[in-house]
Amino acid sequence: MSNIRKFEDRSPQIADSAFVDESSVVIGNVVIGEDSSVWPCCSIRGDINSISIGSRTNIQDGSILHVTHDSEFAPGGFSLSVGDDVTVGHNVVLHACTVEDLCLIGMGSIVLDGAVVESGAMIGAGSLVSPNKVIEGGHMWLGRPARKVRPLTEKEKEFLQYSARHYVSLKNRHAL
Repeated sequence: MSNIRKFEDRSPQIADSAFVDESSVVIGNVVIGEDSSVWPCCSIRGDINSISIGSRTNIQDGSILHVTHDSEFAPGGFSLSVGDDVTVGHNVVLHACTVEDLCLIGMGSIVLDGAVVESGAMIGAGSLVSPNKVIEGGHMWLGRPARKVRPLTEKEKEFLQYSARHYVSLKNRHAL
């Protein structure tokens, strides 16, 4: 059985320049953009709604990406959208939320249904973003629940770009 799987009438659409480790599973209505990477032991399951991952985004080891279905409890359901140049750390859960461009989601963090992480935000390791919460861009957020701690430094803002570029380079080395 392949690690890239169709579900019903939906097949993952993965850019030719993207890298998906063979130990990860990508199922159903999933789009992965140019130069993005999915590292070992990730689960990206677009079976009951859609998942979109932008360009130059890295989904690191052990992360789980999933969605919410249409029901009386979640009319229309919630898809999952991850923008361009995003770093998703090890063992992150992104569930039916939106992560805009140029963000970093720290290791072990959880972002829940309907939450929006605005462009340029950093979520510190182990944080929990509650359902429907809006995470303001340009700031560091930490804790359970995540709280705005401070504006990002110029060095941290530069790191967001660096991290995306680094993972494009690393996936190219693995693809050889």
